[in-house]
Amino acid sequence: MRIFHIDADRFTELPALPEAAPASGYLWVGIGRSAFEQTLPMVQAALEHWTGGQLVDLHVSDLLNTQLPSHFDYTSWYDMLVFRRLAAGQAAGNGAAHGSGHGASGHAGTASPGIDTSPVGFVVFDQVLLTVHPTDCQVRDFFANRLEQQASPGEPRTSTRMPTSPADLMLRMVNHMVDSYLDLRKLLTRQLDEWQQELFSPNGRFDGWQTMLNSRIQLHVLEDTCEDQRAAVTEWIDALDELPPASEPGPQRERELLRVRSRDVLEHIERVLTHVRRLESSAEAAVQMHFSAQSNRTNDIMRTLTVLTAIFMPLNLVTGFFGMNFEGLPLIHSMRGFWVTFVVMLVLGVGMSWFFWRKRYLGRSTPR
Repeated sequence: MRIFHIDADRFTELPALPEAAPASGYLWVGIGRSAFEQTLPMVQAALEHWTGGQLVDLHVSDLLNTQLPSHFDYTSWYDMLVFRRLAAGQAAGNGAAHGSGHGASGHAGTASPGIDTSPVGFVVFDQVLLTVHPTDCQVRDFFANRLEQQASPGEPRTSTRMPTSPADLMLRMVNHMVDSYLDLRKLLTRQLDEWQQELFSPNGRFDGWQTMLNSRIQLHVLEDTCEDQRAAVTEWIDALDELPPASEPGPQRERELLRVRSRDVLEHIERVLTHVRRLESSAEAAVQMHFSAQSNRTNDIMRTLTVLTAIFMPLNLVTGFFGMNFEGLPLIHSMRGFWVTFVVMLVLGVGMSWFFWRKRYLGRSTPR
């Protein structure tokens, strides 16, 4: 568990949960899922002291559930967003799912080896942001280091200002999780390019069908994950739009900035979803083109065999004719019979070969 106090341009890490909420700024409590389960009574008591409200039991189950899809929910005290990350790496674990009021939708804790879609939970109070991460999630440490450097007096100021509210920080973390798909996109694109090279190699034989099937399953899971992410962020935006107008210009402007950042996150999710579908379409097209190429090669082989059969058929007829066991066959007793027959067969073979070659049935394949 890590506790941070964020106020204007100040970013401070606290050694323990404070007794009361800060007079200015807000708190960010980042905790691993297993640690959250172990320290749940202490966290609930702290939230009660800070905000006057606690987490609903069903939402606690959702935060502990490793199979829950991305979704949004809210109460009168807080908003809760569960967002599944897209990260490259080994499976983080498919532990048993805790009970949930929403129920598991059949999503695995990880898509398959190589792609991790573990959920990250965000609970947004007015002055507190609670984030529940997988054990190996680097999002919390990345943002902690980034905000600490940004607030450091020795560091040059950038155009990026400190998050002004728990909701602002949550949206920045969600946007970072969506953008982390770029590394995964490079991995999947490179893998697909390698398969295409193997599929269309004229001298090789592709035998990685099981791996390719697993990757197509990964792409299907990624598509479902992105659609759940889009639905969750859309519900969050709808909840912002349903809020009554603020009486003061400051809160109203901050709410408008949250809408802008939320729409930006939604646009990034749409781009990821478009790219996943493009990869899936490319994989399907590569398989279809592979079988088309295999069919063309088979047709070339059958055409060559057919041409050879057509060339040797009259030669077989000649040899069969002179091989009949009759005494009165022409040229059968002549000294020139063999050479006459040989020349006729040679002319027939060369002539038919030349004819099929001119027709491009032999020796001229269509360029690949």
